Amino acid sequence: MLGADVPVHALIRNHDFQALWISRFFASIGKETADVAYPLLILAVTGSATYAGTVGAVQLGVVGFIAITGGALADRIDRRRLLIACDTARVVLLGLFSVLIALDLASIPLVFVIVVGSAACVGISEPAALAGIKQIVQRSHLTRATAQNQVRPLGATVVGTPIGSSLFAVGRAIPFVATALAFTCSATLLWFIRKPMQAALTGNEDRRHVVAGFRYVVRQPVLLVWMVWVMGSNMAFNHTGAFLALIATAKQRGAPESTVGLMLAIAGGGGLVGAMLATTALARLRASTLFLMAAWSGPVAALALAVVPGVLPLGFILASVFLRGPIVNALFFAYVAVLVPDRLQGRVMGAVMFLSYVAQPIGIFAIGSIFDTGGPIWVFLMMCAVSTLAALPTLTRRIRRLPAPEEMVA
Repeated sequence: MLGADVPVHALIRNHDFQALWISRFFASIGKETADVAYPLLILAVTGSATYAGTVGAVQLGVVGFIAITGGALADRIDRRRLLIACDTARVVLLGLFSVLIALDLASIPLVFVIVVGSAACVGISEPAALAGIKQIVQRSHLTRATAQNQVRPLGATVVGTPIGSSLFAVGRAIPFVATALAFTCSATLLWFIRKPMQAALTGNEDRRHVVAGFRYVVRQPVLLVWMVWVMGSNMAFNHTGAFLALIATAKQRGAPESTVGLMLAIAGGGGLVGAMLATTALARLRASTLFLMAAWSGPVAALALAVVPGVLPLGFILASVFLRGPIVNALFFAYVAVLVPDRLQGRVMGAVMFLSYVAQPIGIFAIGSIFDTGGPIWVFLMMCAVSTLAALPTLTRRIRRLPAPEEMVA
């Protein structure tokens, strides 16, 4: 039984964790709102889908690479102040951007400057936010806390995406004003955290080497197997690439836009369902069972995508893949919290973010290229092959007998 079976009210009464969680929820809503508004603004100004699509790629790359530095900073300076500084920087960036848009002074280079600046703040702040959970939550509550944390990005997507598109219809600057307000709320809530978000510095730690997080992951067998699987899974089933494969397949099968939209809504709903089921799944199933089910459901789903006819069934199959994400993510971050000493938490989180992000563009490019040359069957077979190779290390005895996070010793 995992730590997720502790009473719900025990974590709810942890005001420091709830302040951090609500703060990050506001930050996520702000990010999602802006992420929708950026391409809409570029399309309105230039009409170029290429420029609009480049925004997402730039954000992905910046967040992944900056996360390495962000992790190192999270181990060297006060994590709460680092979060406040990042949120404040985004308030200033987006506030000024809103004014420039209102004055009709926004250019494409300026948009990309704001995108890079905001993405850099994400790369710096996320390792600190994730690393800080270990210090403000009891060990027995870690799995439940990481499960609750999985609701945040998915819930923010549900809320932030329509806010961004709706406010843009009112005025081009309005979504960015709303985003700045969201980050203002986020920064304010961080002041209510009383517990320190990191262990006291002794002066003996070596906090200078940014690659220390990568070294620790390689030397820790559980984390290494998990990251190999995460990278393979992100190559095969990242949201952008998987949606691209489904859209192209649906179009090839003659599906109308309404059916394509419904298919994507069904697929996307899988992640939200997974977030809602995470706490129950973590409480009732063994960690090893959850990990093995998640790892091997990918190849099975990819084969199903290759052979199942129609369009809407593809959405349900992909939803089953996305459903596993919040559950295994919660479990993974619980292991990181338990197995990684606080002096390395930030750098390990930075390494995890980098490795997770860097695999995604590779998968997106491969899916697009293979579809153009071989069609959907070969795309789904490639996804099956990659996810199978990534899942093979989970068959080791160590993973098959993996204890719950709370039962492990660093």
